[in-house]
Amino acid sequence: CALGVTRFLEKKGLKSVNVNFVSGEVAFEEVNPVNIHEVIQGINNLGYKVIENQEHGETSIKSSFFSTIEFKFLISLICTIPLMAHMVINWPILHNPTFQLLICIPVFLIGLFHFGKSAVSSLKTGVPNMDVLITIGSVSAFAYSISGMIMYGGSSEVHNYLFFETTATIITLVLLGNIIEKRSVKKTTSALKELSAMQPSSASKITIGKNLIENITIVNIDEIKKGDLILINSGGQIPVDGKIYWGSATVNESALTGESIPLEKTNGETVLAGSVIVSGSIKITTEKTAQQTVLSNIIRLVKDAQQSKPKIQKLGDKVSSWFVPAVIIISILTFIFSYFVFSISGAASLMRSVAVLVISCPCAMGLATPTAVAVGLGKAAKKGILIKGGSTLEQFENISTVVFDKTGTLTTGNFKISKIINYDVAESEIVKLIYSIEQHSSHPIAVSLVKELSKFTHEWVSFTSVTEEKGLGMRAEDNDGNLYLLGSFQTHKNITTDNTHSIYLSKNNQLIGAIDLKDEIRPGAREIIKLLKKDEIFPVILSGDNQFRCQEIGDELGIKEIYSSKLPHEKTEIIRELKKRGNLLMVGDGINDAPSLVTADIGLSFGEATQIAVNSAQVILINNNDLTSIMSAIRIGKMTMQTIRQNLFWAFFYNIVAVPIAAIGLLSPMVAALSMAFSDVVVIGNSIRLKFRN
Repeated sequence: CALGVTRFLEKKGLKSVNVNFVSGEVAFEEVNPVNIHEVIQGINNLGYKVIENQEHGETSIKSSFFSTIEFKFLISLICTIPLMAHMVINWPILHNPTFQLLICIPVFLIGLFHFGKSAVSSLKTGVPNMDVLITIGSVSAFAYSISGMIMYGGSSEVHNYLFFETTATIITLVLLGNIIEKRSVKKTTSALKELSAMQPSSASKITIGKNLIENITIVNIDEIKKGDLILINSGGQIPVDGKIYWGSATVNESALTGESIPLEKTNGETVLAGSVIVSGSIKITTEKTAQQTVLSNIIRLVKDAQQSKPKIQKLGDKVSSWFVPAVIIISILTFIFSYFVFSISGAASLMRSVAVLVISCPCAMGLATPTAVAVGLGKAAKKGILIKGGSTLEQFENISTVVFDKTGTLTTGNFKISKIINYDVAESEIVKLIYSIEQHSSHPIAVSLVKELSKFTHEWVSFTSVTEEKGLGMRAEDNDGNLYLLGSFQTHKNITTDNTHSIYLSKNNQLIGAIDLKDEIRPGAREIIKLLKKDEIFPVILSGDNQFRCQEIGDELGIKEIYSSKLPHEKTEIIRELKKRGNLLMVGDGINDAPSLVTADIGLSFGEATQIAVNSAQVILINNNDLTSIMSAIRIGKMTMQTIRQNLFWAFFYNIVAVPIAAIGLLSPMVAALSMAFSDVVVIGNSIRLKFRN
């Protein structure tokens, strides 16, 4: 089905087409001007229904129960039971050929319109689907029965040619299989639905009336704008991201960050949409709309990730594309050999041929990968791990090295000043200059420095320009034309040989000051290093910081391989060398980490990291305080790939075994139809099992 829609859209001139039948969505790039309504009509003509977006003023296509697959199955079942009953109950009416024809016709017509339309459409796209096999099988049995009635209608011989029950049973059981498949596939995306359900549909908006009296109005969440005032009471869900300006509360953010312990939030602190107020009451100023929240971005990222196919899925797609034509050829050969070579009766030969058509199940191959990917991505999202693509899951399997940036990654990025060094300049002047320059940077060191230095001064130095260069530090120019450089030893080694300090400050290429910093180890850092070593994954430190600081952290955490004082381009070269050992995961959070994150097989960053780092990474940890989530991400990736391989094995194994059994006449078409439905359920069930694995 997905391949058929993809082929149709590509013929329309659309690029990067990706059909995700798990979520029921299609994404594409519109390169040439294309009439979207024509595309929608074309997809509808293929036998599917496009649900148009009401937000953009278009109509949503809704179907009644009478057009649902459940209703079709109900009618088919009611008609099929009497046809099956004639094999065990000796009532004359049940054995009457005309009666059998009349109650078979409704089922046959349902099958013809339900499967036949899709079958014809798939043939037009050049990618025949499973419905082609079902249609040929049911039409063959029905046509054979009609022929028998015409030729032997007046004699008892006619009963040797009646297979109306086969026609009806094939259609009924395949409809049942489709219902089970539809409901099972929904379960694979339940994590995404649970995330979506976390966002409330309404909020209590505060408006200030006369005499500064607050009025509370219940509004739709889509009406909330940035800067609105919202009230959330105990037990309520936070509707959008915002900052508390009144009150305090205990907030449960576990669904977003994976952090199970509720947090105490008070005036000035940020709260996230989807979080639950365990106790307390707060008023917030909204900072984002409903479409811009962290929760919305999580949902969007997980959906986008499902569009990215692992390489292993291409195997299933490739097999599915030629599988149906191959089965039709095998079915024809089965009839020819049975009837002409082995002299088996025409009725028995036909039933073998039909059984081959019905037992074959490329659906299971098509479901093997996307269902597992959907469950894996959803499982990760619920643990606060955002994985940007199904292909990223595949990369986790052979991770042999994890490279950590130091500052803001293995450490919190919160620094304490242990010493301020000044050369021929007053210490207060050094403090004031560094405080003023670092105000212009979002790097974790800069943020911590500003916080620490604010204890000593709030005076500003006016600069005409301040720029930040990746891996080099900050450059500033004052009103008198003096040039200042603030950075590591690497940027000052041409004017000093003392590499024992954390940060150096020079004026007009003359060293005037330095600062010694002490940073704190990030929670979970020790645990993640132990877990990686236990799984024989090598931890590495790759940092722009000096050797002394990096070695200090490495010794404390037990990391032996350390690369220090490296610029962004040098980091990238080291990443390329380390990748020769096997798949490599890079963990970083700063602007200077962006090239390395892109170069690594998998780049991992934190939700609080710089936007450039977040955009460069394939994996985002929402819970910034739990580095052990890295191990969870690796294990989920490995378990997902293991599940995909199991699914593909059972899908291939089923067909390799089932088709020959049907061809030699050991399976009736009815048993074949039931087996076909069962193979889909096995694959989907195995994918759902991934949810509960640890």
